[in-house]
Amino acid sequence: MRLAGRLGRAAALTLVAGTVGGAALLAGEAFVARHRRYAEPELGLALRATVGRAGAPPVRLVLLGDSSALGVGVDRLDDTIGGQLANLLAEGPTGRLVHLSSVGVSGSRSTDLATQVARALLGERPDVALILIGANDATGLRRPADAAAYLGAAVHRLREAGVEVVVGTCPDLGAVRAIAPPLRQVVGWSGRRIARAQTAAVLDAGGSVVDLATETGPVFRADAGTLCHDGYHPSADGYRVWAHALLPAVAAAAAVASRH
Repeated sequence: MRLAGRLGRAAALTLVAGTVGGAALLAGEAFVARHRRYAEPELGLALRATVGRAGAPPVRLVLLGDSSALGVGVDRLDDTIGGQLANLLAEGPTGRLVHLSSVGVSGSRSTDLATQVARALLGERPDVALILIGANDATGLRRPADAAAYLGAAVHRLREAGVEVVVGTCPDLGAVRAIAPPLRQVVGWSGRRIARAQTAAVLDAGGSVVDLATETGPVFRADAGTLCHDGYHPSADGYRVWAHALLPAVAAAAAVASRH
């Protein structure tokens, strides 16, 4: 009995020590991750552009969300997610004339979408809105239900205004190189929870969903070249992978919008 008691106490102490040590490791990795030098928005990038053949069926595409909606990590419009999607739409079977704009703000969380929606609806109404959000909610370990509620409200407002909405859910954060294990696994888990909650909220609000983690995560995990120099934001190749994953839903939304 005394031996069993000693083993029990030893196991408890080991568990506590492991927990404390693990927490300290995660805290240290979080400190390093927060203080890394990350890519910043390229101020020279035009947030408005027209892509395609004059006379082609027009579509107004606006991007909302975080740094990915701006194309942080690249320095040419054609390499951003918006630029690549615009070129794909212009070159596709329908040959669209794409009026592209972005109201995204680097570092945004789902709570920031209300302001972006207001900006997107200023002036001529967009036909299609593409929302890319969730990574900063996940890295901040925000409650998935709260983040999804703000996203759902944004989608609902856009749909009420007659805008078709496509949401690219939180990408696979377990693929980023800027965050070391085991913190990488923690934020990856957080991202998956955010993405699941986003999917339900967006569908309830009448939007379309593209699961970026499922569709593109394996590519990002296998190929470090899909990330830019900071190991966190996508590179031109990474945005291209996203663009091809998003294209069917965005093209379908544009087709629906053209029938209105």
